[in-house]
Amino acid sequence: MGDERGREGGTLGLLQYLRRAADATPARRDRYVDFLRALAICFVVVGHWLAAVIVTDNGVRGDNALAHLDWAQSLTWIFQVMPVFFLVGGYANAASIDAHRRRGGDGAGWFLGRTDRLLRPTTAFLTVLWTTALAAYLLGAPPGPLGLGVWAASIPLWFLAAYLGVVLCAPAMYRLHRRHGLAVPAVLVVAVLALDALRLGGGVPIVGQANYLLVWLAMHQLGFVWRDRWTGVRPAVPAALAVGGVGALVLLTTAGPYPASMVDVPGADLGNTSPPTFALLVLGLTQTALVVAVAGPVRRALDRRRPWMAVIAVNAVVLTLFLWHMTAAVLTGALVYGTGLFPQPPVDSGAWLLMRIPWLLAVLPVLLVLAAVFGGVEARTAASSAGWRAGALRGVPAGRAVSNLLVLVASPMVIGGLVWIALAGPEHHGIGTLPTAACLVYAVGASTLRLARRARARDGPGGTGREE
Repeated sequence: MGDERGREGGTLGLLQYLRRAADATPARRDRYVDFLRALAICFVVVGHWLAAVIVTDNGVRGDNALAHLDWAQSLTWIFQVMPVFFLVGGYANAASIDAHRRRGGDGAGWFLGRTDRLLRPTTAFLTVLWTTALAAYLLGAPPGPLGLGVWAASIPLWFLAAYLGVVLCAPAMYRLHRRHGLAVPAVLVVAVLALDALRLGGGVPIVGQANYLLVWLAMHQLGFVWRDRWTGVRPAVPAALAVGGVGALVLLTTAGPYPASMVDVPGADLGNTSPPTFALLVLGLTQTALVVAVAGPVRRALDRRRPWMAVIAVNAVVLTLFLWHMTAAVLTGALVYGTGLFPQPPVDSGAWLLMRIPWLLAVLPVLLVLAAVFGGVEARTAASSAGWRAGALRGVPAGRAVSNLLVLVASPMVIGGLVWIALAGPEHHGIGTLPTAACLVYAVGASTLRLARRARARDGPGGTGREE
């Protein structure tokens, strides 16, 4: 895609590409899934930018507007759309697993293909972030502000680590779905509630860590169910369930033990994302009901060329936008606040709220530039590299076994390295500011998965694994 756009050149070439891509979209593709992915990334980006506070009165430090605006915490019920990402991921992954297995593929081959497009842009992001931080440090940048900026830029990595963990489990969880259907997410919901009861009511804090996986697995599993059972549901029932979900959230956050904010607030005793709570899962269930309820009219709107072209444009670089949106905020903040171009009224003032508009308008072009520079890494991930037949190493059973072993060894390294980086905190941790050991663990894991992909592909590709 990137090479084709490059030959066309400029805005006109991009529009021509988008028109051709829109006209060539197969009828079997569910455009609504792509729309939800694009919409969710826009909500995440705008939500993070709105909440970002940069203060330069005594050095440079960051803050979260939610710590100062109690009334805004309920707005996170709208901007916390990570459950939708996992729901959409489950829908798309179900289609991909089905197609991959029809071609004779296995779970390890599917995982290698599905993670290819995720890890290439991530590796590029970490490489640029590490080398830029190293260069800034060698040029004399103070470690404190540098550590803060690098940490803020790396915030998106926590979601990617969670999603990779779910993708690793997806083939096995899909087999469970084929056997037990809706019972699987139902059991997961009950498990999340039970663990919260033990953690919050029984004083057993460590059990809550399991919800880092179980909450997102439940949402991903609902994506499987949605694709198989709910695509033609009449809107009245899910609309009623969505209303009931909102009522449940009100009870959980007023009479119940959960805070109103669906993202963690600095200084709060309890957050809904670290670890994910039953309240956050109820938000995800409510969003799922709403997504199913409004599917019909949105699908009809997406049959028109222009809305669908916009969805294609965002999805072409959706991971790039996600990875780099906080970097755009850091760069813009250093420019407009570090140089005094923007005033810094109190966060709880009307003037601060009005300044959110020029702030968003200042960050957006920076992100678009970053997407133009680095989007090609995501766009050039070859379809042929995204999945391979189980029979690719037929006749070489030892080679296939080695490839599967590499997946088992490397996947925890990649996920663990990303979690380590995401949780490191806003300090100067090493020569590249990021934790050096964590970066090495990630790099070794990602390189090992790449070797496993090559081992799978050397006898010829067989399927893309990216049908949705």
